[in-house]
Amino acid sequence: MPHDTAVFAGGCFWCTEAVFQSLAGVERVESGYTGGSVANPTYKQVCNGDTGHAEAIRITYDPAVIAYDDLLDVLFATHDPTQLNRQGNDIGTQYRSAVFPLNDEQAAAARAAIERAQPNWPQPIVTAIEPASPWYPAEDYHQAYWNGEGQSSPYCLASIPPKLAKLRKGFADRLRED
Repeated sequence: MPHDTAVFAGGCFWCTEAVFQSLAGVERVESGYTGGSVANPTYKQVCNGDTGHAEAIRITYDPAVIAYDDLLDVLFATHDPTQLNRQGNDIGTQYRSAVFPLNDEQAAAARAAIERAQPNWPQPIVTAIEPASPWYPAEDYHQAYWNGEGQSSPYCLASIPPKLAKLRKGFADRLRED
C-alpha cells in the first residue's frame, strides 16, 4: 500500500517526533529542517535563527490506517498553536508552528484543521501554512531522540511527557499497540 508524507513544525522536533511516532499507521518520523534559505543547514545554524528554517518533522504514514486530518488534529492538540515563534522556553522562528503542505489537498486540510482546532484555544491560532520547501534531515543524533538520550534529558523530561499525556487522553484509539 502506498504511503503518504506530512511535514509539520510545532516547536522542538524532539518533542513532536515523540508524539507522532506513537501513532498507529505512522511508519517513520524524521527530524529535520525546512522553510529556510540556506542549503544543508546544521543544527547550530538553525538554532541561531539565521537560516529561516523551522525544526520540523517529516512523517511517513499509511493513509489506510491514519488520515492526514487525524495527524493535523494531533498536531493542534499536542502543541500550543497560539504562540508565535515559540513553544514554551524555546523562542525563535526556528520553533514556529507551521504546516508545510505537499499539495493543494493538504493545504485545504490544514486550513480546515485550524478552523476545527480554534474553539479549543482561548487565543487565535497563529500556525502558518507555508509552501513546501527543501527538506534537510537533522543530524543522526537527533533522530528518535526521545527513545534514546531524551529519556535522561531534563529538557525532554519536562517537555515530552505532558505532550504524550495529551496524546493518550485525546487519541487513545490512534495509538500503536506495540
